[in-house]
Amino acid sequence: MIERVPRSRSLLLDVTPFRESPAFARLWVGQAISGIGGQMTIVAVGLHIYELTRSTLAVSLVGIIALGPTVIAGLYGGTLADAFDRRRVALISGLVAWISTGTIATLAWFGSESVGSLYVLTAITAAAATVLGTAQFAITPRLLRKELLPAASALGGITSGISITVGPAVAGVLVALVGFGWTYSVDVILFVAAFVGILTLPAMPPLASVARPGFASIAGGLRFLRIAPNIRMNFLVDIIAMVFGTPRVLFPAAGALVLGGGAITVGVLTAAYAIGALICSVFSGRLGTIRMHGRAIGIAVQFYGTFIAGFGAVLAVVMLGGLSTGRQTDLHGGQLLAIGLAALMLAGAGASDNVSAIFRSTMLQSAVPDEYRGRLQGVFVVVVTGGPRIGDLYVGIAATIGMLWVPPIVGGVIIVVLVAILVRRSASFRSYDALNPVP
Repeated sequence: MIERVPRSRSLLLDVTPFRESPAFARLWVGQAISGIGGQMTIVAVGLHIYELTRSTLAVSLVGIIALGPTVIAGLYGGTLADAFDRRRVALISGLVAWISTGTIATLAWFGSESVGSLYVLTAITAAAATVLGTAQFAITPRLLRKELLPAASALGGITSGISITVGPAVAGVLVALVGFGWTYSVDVILFVAAFVGILTLPAMPPLASVARPGFASIAGGLRFLRIAPNIRMNFLVDIIAMVFGTPRVLFPAAGALVLGGGAITVGVLTAAYAIGALICSVFSGRLGTIRMHGRAIGIAVQFYGTFIAGFGAVLAVVMLGGLSTGRQTDLHGGQLLAIGLAALMLAGAGASDNVSAIFRSTMLQSAVPDEYRGRLQGVFVVVVTGGPRIGDLYVGIAATIGMLWVPPIVGGVIIVVLVAILVRRSASFRSYDALNPVP
């Protein structure tokens, strides 16, 4: 049984962080708006590469090629966030991401894009966004009281939900109606909101003396991780979920060959995941009363795996039942029902992942000392960005040698079984208490 903090709280989202910290509110708004554009570009790049290659594996390579730069940027970016003013680190990294996205848009407008250029520029954008995310995530505990961190994490779920709900849906429509150039350009414009949120922050200099950025500083952060079993388990559980439960590279093929509807279906499937997370965040008020975060994370991730397997089951029924036409333009009643069921499974996965993310983020922000927070946040960002990219490769290879429905079904089962075993074997993680956070 999951114990709760003994106090009453509304079922609806707690917006106290907005009232107590206008700086946090402005940063949140900037992240929400710019995140819409970022998700538009992610979906557009996948559709763009699939249009150029007609290969799910080629789409999965977008994430794999960006994985190395993302890992390096996360680890080194964490040292920057601990050693320098976090506001300045966020501003510079955001500028690099903005320029890279602008270059993608320019190439698309002139018809000069290639698979290689999309791979390289996407990797640069991902690396810069990783440093930006590390700095912003480490900034939040400096703007709010510790008691408000669960509410801030839930508000972060709203940000992600808005971004992934609106962004992919708009991207699918814009790509279908006006092409890739306009889609990328909208991202360039929306990213300006992120700069507004960052520029209006107060200065964020280090609170304690830390090592200069480099290997020694990274090693110091990793040494801290060695003596933080709950944070290690936090990361491990999330890696398992992301590696075996990230079916996004299947969406272009599912829209083109299985479910029908092409780019619009891709947008619907991607948005469904975020809608689940968004609804969950809207009704997250009671989550802040839960004390046993480790057990809550384990349960949420197992639900996540179950919903991912359910998505694979929908694809299996469509393909094995002969409901697929193999053409984007043909949509009959059975396929529309299948699209709805697939979206429902992804919405459930999004809600489950959001519950897990709220507790994982709160654990990391409350249990880790400020002087290590940037570096540990860097590792966290590597996990949440690198895990899905490894997952993209797993899904791409599995789908190439098998059927499209195999990777989500097998991956979902692996998630449920592995997480159950790991949580059961970790007494400290099961007994983690939010009232006495221990890394």
